[in-house]
Amino acid sequence: MLDEWAEWLLHRRHGGDPQLLRRQLDFLGPVRDQVLDNAAIAPGETLLDVGAGDGLIAFGALERVGPTGRVIFDDISQDLLDRARSLAATAGVLDRCEFIRASADDLSALEDTSVDAVTTRSVLIYVGPKAKAIAEFHRVLKPGGRLSVYEPINRFAHRRTWQQGFFGIDVRPVADVWAKVRALYDRLQPESDPMLDFDERDLFELAEAAGFAEVRLRYEAAVTPPPEKLVWERVIRSAGNPKIPTLEEAMAQTLTAEERERLVAHVRPLLESGAAVSRSAVAYLWARKARGG
Repeated sequence: MLDEWAEWLLHRRHGGDPQLLRRQLDFLGPVRDQVLDNAAIAPGETLLDVGAGDGLIAFGALERVGPTGRVIFDDISQDLLDRARSLAATAGVLDRCEFIRASADDLSALEDTSVDAVTTRSVLIYVGPKAKAIAEFHRVLKPGGRLSVYEPINRFAHRRTWQQGFFGIDVRPVADVWAKVRALYDRLQPESDPMLDFDERDLFELAEAAGFAEVRLRYEAAVTPPPEKLVWERVIRSAGNPKIPTLEEAMAQTLTAEERERLVAHVRPLLESGAAVSRSAVAYLWARKARGG
């Protein structure tokens, strides 16, 4: 049985739907490339990828550090580290990889000033002590080393998405039923949760406070129609993150059969007819440690 992180990343985030997985990977490819571009990696360097997960960033970094460079895969999930190790062996690059199990806020397995670059994607959203994590990134970087971060700014979309509707769909006709579902998600991830307790300005200030000499941030927010037609079964069977149930599971936990029928009868036709709206915000942060340390 996989741990919750591996189970979500490999299965629950796309609900076993290969088309949704393809769409997610299509979205993440440019994210990977931007994170690596911002890290300004040179051949022969050592890169630490914190929260490596399925290796999206780390395997991409291997191409950039070249045959004389090294990539350290770090994750809290042993299952994901084992999978990454297996993939590296199959690809014939295991000799250029290292694997450590550590949380972002405790990288004590690594020595001070031991890596040239640190990357992380969608990791700080799960970390409570974010200041400590970014301080750890700074500690392990060599003088002049670079940090490159990508994080969703979930605070931007949360209130509208869960409290004022569903994918932009007006749920007032079934407000009593929707409130029960919403209450479950709010209880599991309140606004004080690491997923929601920061925005792009906090990230910038944390990097400054950690001692980085140069800090840059690019913020992107968008309200758009979904990139392709939404399919009800696909939507309700995919989980937004490892800590919450799918909508299908949430309805089963909170609603009677009659209530579920009411909610589905109202929301499904609107969602599948194109009435949905996607709200999202992300931040790319990149920073450099002072060359004097």
